[in-house]
Amino acid sequence: MLARLPLYMRLVRLDKPIGSLLLLWPTLNALWIASDGRPSPMLLVIFTLGTILMRSAGCAINDYADRDYDRFVKRTAERPITSGKIKAWEALALAAALALVSFLLILPLNTLTKELSMFALFVAGSYPFTKRFFAIPQAYLGIALGFGILMAFAAVQNHVPMPAWIMLLANVFWSVAYDTEYAMVDRDDDIKIGICTSALTFGRFDVVAVMLCYGVTLAIYVGIGIALKFGWPYWLGWIAAAGCAVYHYGLIRHRERMACFAAFRHNNWLGGVLFAGIALHYVFAG
Repeated sequence: MLARLPLYMRLVRLDKPIGSLLLLWPTLNALWIASDGRPSPMLLVIFTLGTILMRSAGCAINDYADRDYDRFVKRTAERPITSGKIKAWEALALAAALALVSFLLILPLNTLTKELSMFALFVAGSYPFTKRFFAIPQAYLGIALGFGILMAFAAVQNHVPMPAWIMLLANVFWSVAYDTEYAMVDRDDDIKIGICTSALTFGRFDVVAVMLCYGVTLAIYVGIGIALKFGWPYWLGWIAAAGCAVYHYGLIRHRERMACFAAFRHNNWLGGVLFAGIALHYVFAG
């Protein structure tokens, strides 16, 4: 078991934390807003660990679902299941164990948060299969990745107010933006194997679509900032996030594989500076 531990870590992408961070930033945004900038340490630990665990479980399920496709994609051909180093049942068992631990973490929380976690588990588990038929599976992914927003508000306020749903919508557009950049890396392979991705659906308008999604995301956060009367630290964070989006355009406009992948990874900074603006607003607001 110890000898196989590095394989399991690769399976759940613990060696690649970017996915967990892209999940974590919107969840932290929601925690800070729901609690007026004073989230309890317990909630902070629960949602941080839960985000990492559920992202890891999702990766295991994704690799199980794509095990017959990944062998035809250069970037994924050596993943543990596809290469035969880990059996398919092992991935399912690991995903179930991670999901169980994640659920145990939220046992101290209210009933609504637990109920939302069940929906979150279903959406996360079904996402990999949407690539067989849904033209823009990245939008479904955005819902899966955004359930932490709804759960954070539920955990703090015991209901899900309108700002939570608006933030979920922003997360859907942001997810389509960055995951389209990711899909642009594998475009040629995805054409061969016949799966659906937003990069293929948008076609020659992929760059335009990515930038429009960034624009909608940032516009929604303008509305959030105005509605919640956020101060100057928030707007500095927003400007920095907009600068990241412009930088991504420079990376993806020629559609070069590694540049598109770099743009995808750089979204960690976009999410990070937006959260920093929210957190600092509450610091300076007292």
